[in-house]
Amino acid sequence: MSRAAIVTDAIAVGAIVDEVRGARQGAIATFIGTVRNSSGTRTVTGLEYSAYTEMANREMNEILHEALALASGAEIVAVHRVGKLNVGDICVIIAAAHPHRAAAFGACRYTIEEIKKRVPIWKREQYADGSTEW
Repeated sequence: MSRAAIVTDAIAVGAIVDEVRGARQGAIATFIGTVRNSSGTRTVTGLEYSAYTEMANREMNEILHEALALASGAEIVAVHRVGKLNVGDICVIIAAAHPHRAAAFGACRYTIEEIKKRVPIWKREQYADGSTEW
């Protein structure tokens, strides 16, 4: 089982983890990305994510296919949120389950690293001084 999605609503961590949980899975590794309150020396008050949704979904599913080839027997869910997010909001989650922890960690790490490199998702930072930057 694998699933990738671009969403506009808040991400429910427990529901995502439950999607990969199973009796044969001995480990679930997760990565949860949140909006932080700084970028370099600037204070961030929020972010706006946008995506080329069709291409982003296609690329995320390709990444999951690759991760599953690296960790046979894994189950992976990857969800990225778009729209306006506040500091502390969850913007991305990867949950990877496998009978063994090393494979679960590997699949999770591969998935998030490749999403950051390849998926057409852009963020506009909003700063405390009122300015924004892509």
